Amino acid sequence: MKVVIVNRQRTRKINLRLLKKITGGLLAGLEIENAELGVNLVAETEMILLNEAFLRHRGSTDVITFDYSSAERGVRSAESRLHGEIFVCVDEAIRQAKKFGATWQLEIVRYIIHGILHLLGHDDSRPAARRKMKREENRWLSRLSRRFSLAQLARATKLGA
Repeated sequence: MKVVIVNRQRTRKINLRLLKKITGGLLAGLEIENAELGVNLVAETEMILLNEAFLRHRGSTDVITFDYSSAERGVRSAESRLHGEIFVCVDEAIRQAKKFGATWQLEIVRYIIHGILHLLGHDDSRPAARRKMKREENRWLSRLSRRFSLAQLARATKLGA
């Protein structure tokens, strides 16, 4: 399993080492053993460019997922190879956290969960599927929150990794 997390924003200092452990914990919990995953933490300006260039949507968004696997459409089994890249907008996480009375750290983890669920084939384009995916996000967020101190994501290590 290979997980690479890159911080491409300057809005918040983030403990990348802990975020990698949390992401690895999620993948292990999902019983995904064969993964190649990139997670990019970006600012709003970069997310706007990505959203407009690749999805043809105006403005920013919270998370964008690119699936690089050759697996067929539909929900994949955990045994299949997970290969993709997730872009998380830290500025949007801060906004959404204020709106919903949460923390930006929790929102960042939620976006990573959301992206990985997309890579597993979950779809949120229809209301019923969106509700199902949200329940799954909440379930994993609860599990990860019990296992890891999400607040410590705000404490970057001296080396920044």
